[in-house]
Amino acid sequence: MRCKLVLVVFSALMLSGCFSTPAIEVNNVCSLLDEEVSWYKSIKASSKKYNAPMYVQLAIIYQESHFASDAKPPREKLFGVIPWFRPSTSYGFAQVKDETWEWYILKTGNSNAQRDNFEDAADFVGWYIDQSFKMSGINKSDSYNQYLAYHEGHGGFNKKSYSSKEWLLSVAKNVESNAEQYKKQLSQCQSQLDSNSIWSFF
Repeated sequence: MRCKLVLVVFSALMLSGCFSTPAIEVNNVCSLLDEEVSWYKSIKASSKKYNAPMYVQLAIIYQESHFASDAKPPREKLFGVIPWFRPSTSYGFAQVKDETWEWYILKTGNSNAQRDNFEDAADFVGWYIDQSFKMSGINKSDSYNQYLAYHEGHGGFNKKSYSSKEWLLSVAKNVESNAEQYKKQLSQCQSQLDSNSIWSFF
């Protein structure tokens, strides 16, 4: 009986990773947002609402999920082989933990928000960038430190918990690099994206 139970759990864990949205590789964010008009409208609305640059938001979302709606952290391995539990409850486009998402809902009143909905995820990232500005004094266009606060939380960032994590500092550099790339690309295509948004109403 115990062996059967182990097999059932193992099968369920294996199958749980089989159905997921493919991650998107983004070399040109203009092309992505030209195809995903609703995403552009959502990220622009969040940017306007929280005065959080679109390119910073997009770089964070890309780092967290590669724009996969149901992204989750990789499972740990039992005995180095068997897929086991995930290290956190992070989920969705913005890879938000349960408790952080509950905090966002409590503070914004956005009770119907879902982590696998891009509009809600974009609003969350914009809101979090705004919180990082208020709670940690991080400039909203500072993608490097914004990402560190996003990853470590404001308490951790304020205590400089990231300082001993070379791997995290490297990831933050990647976010910064992508943000600069997206900033340049958006400066060249935003008028076209705005035009797409207008025509999407018809």
